[in-house]
Amino acid sequence: MRSRPDRQCVGQPCPSLRTPGGLLATGCQRGAEGTPDGMQSIKCVVVGDGAVGKTCLLICYTTNAFPKEYIPTVFDNYSAQNTVDGRTVSLNLWDTAGQEEYDRLRTLSYPQTNVFIICFSIASPPSYENVKHKWYPEVCHHCPNVPILLVGTKKDLRSNPEALKKLKEQNQIPITTQQGVGLSKQIHAVKYMECSALNQEGIKEIFIESVRAVLNPTPVKPKKNCVLL
Repeated sequence: MRSRPDRQCVGQPCPSLRTPGGLLATGCQRGAEGTPDGMQSIKCVVVGDGAVGKTCLLICYTTNAFPKEYIPTVFDNYSAQNTVDGRTVSLNLWDTAGQEEYDRLRTLSYPQTNVFIICFSIASPPSYENVKHKWYPEVCHHCPNVPILLVGTKKDLRSNPEALKKLKEQNQIPITTQQGVGLSKQIHAVKYMECSALNQEGIKEIFIESVRAVLNPTPVKPKKNCVLL
C-alpha cells in the first residue's frame, strides 16, 4: 500500500484490508459508530471505473494538492476529522480499484460502510453507463440500505477543447448535469454533485454531504431491483 502526504489526517491511516480487523468486519450500516474518544466514526467508500478520478478526489480533499501521475489503486485509506453542522466526526475514507481484476478483492472493503460515493467521469460516457450496469448493482447487492452520493468528476473537461475533440472522434459528448441528476434518481442517491480536482472545485462539499447523509439519514425507500435496465 502506498503512503501519501495527508495534511488533514489525524494519526495514522485507517487499517488496510490486509489487517485482520479489516477482513473480519461484517455488515453494512446506515448510522455512524463511536470511536474510543467518543467521536462518531463514519466509513465512506469511493467506487467507480478506473481512471475516473477517485484517487484525485481523495488526495485533493486530504492534501489540497493535485497528483501529477496516475497510478491504479488497489486499496488506500485515509482518516480525517470533519466538522459538519457543528458536529465533528472521524471520517474514514476508503479508495478502491475500479479495474475488473480487483472485483472480488474490492468488495472486502464494503463491510461496516456508512456511505458510498459512486464516481463517474463527466468526460467518459462509458463510466456513466457503468454506474447503472456495474456500480449501483454491486453496492446495492452488498449494502442495500446504505446511502449513496453520485459524483461526476473532471467537470473542467466539459469545456476542454482536447477532451471535446477526443469525444467527438468517438461520436460522444460530455455527460450533462441533467443526465447526472436523472441517474441519481434512478439509483436512489441522496444527491448528485460535480467536481473538478484540477481546479479544486466542489471537493469539500462532496464530503460534507457524505457526512450529512449519515448524520441526517433520509427514510429508506424500498429498492425493487438492484439491476437497472
